[in-house]
Amino acid sequence: MGLYLFNNGPMQTTAAPGKVATGTSIKTLLQIKPLVQCRIVEWGISFDGNAAATPGQVELVETGTVAATVTAFVNNDITKLDGEALLFGDPTSAIFGVGTGASGYTASAEGSITAVRDLDAPQLIAPTSQFVKQFPLGYRPLLQANNFTRIRVTFGASINAYCYAIVEV
Repeated sequence: MGLYLFNNGPMQTTAAPGKVATGTSIKTLLQIKPLVQCRIVEWGISFDGNAAATPGQVELVETGTVAATVTAFVNNDITKLDGEALLFGDPTSAIFGVGTGASGYTASAEGSITAVRDLDAPQLIAPTSQFVKQFPLGYRPLLQANNFTRIRVTFGASINAYCYAIVEV
């Protein structure tokens, strides 16, 4: 069913994509709720810090059925990356749930998480740096249907970030 790109913001049009402030407590920058099982192919994050400082914690996790309250994606915010995805049609209707308690970006509330499943090893990343990971075939993290996958960050001082995930259905 194809490859889909999720960014931590709405699809850019005549302006560049908006950056998201990390804040100084744990914050979900990107949340995906698949309605079917799928896999992460690649994910990444970059920051616009201009001075060396203490690295922040960056995580790719699944939080079970506990959602963050996010700004909801609409269909045009999810990029269909290949021919299969283009042929399949609207990913929000059958593959990914959208809404403030489903797939979206920039959490305003984290929810009461009781368990986390790491989808990749947590990273300590400098605020002047970036991180990109592409998983090899056979080692791609499984996203369980109706659970929430998140890219979360925790920094000592707020900086701006872009993050993304490429999901294979």
